[in-house]
Amino acid sequence: MPKESFLINRIKSVGFALRGALLLIKTEASIKIQVFITLIMTAAGFYFEISSTEWILQIFAIALVLGIEGLNTAIEKLSDYVQPEFDKKIGLIKDISAGAVMLVSIAASIVGCIIYFPKIF
Repeated sequence: MPKESFLINRIKSVGFALRGALLLIKTEASIKIQVFITLIMTAAGFYFEISSTEWILQIFAIALVLGIEGLNTAIEKLSDYVQPEFDKKIGLIKDISAGAVMLVSIAASIVGCIIYFPKIF
């Protein structure tokens, strides 16, 4: 069987990534909420006509939260697969992963406050 070209491999990789992103959005309640918040913040950005720099910061904050939430979900799924029964060590791993999501979410909220509070008040 001949080796596939670099381009074909990249296209397949993008397809796998899109499938994973859609699966994440379809199956995870926390991601659904975050996607809803993303839509609200995007609409707010247009409504308040935020600057290019503010758009960059907002997009980066949103992407970071969604990306870390995706990693958290993957860690949880893998942990459940490896150890389906309750295990303190697995619980610690899941807690650390959830903590990472919380830290990034707090930072993203602060970015949102910095951008929107002056425009609202």
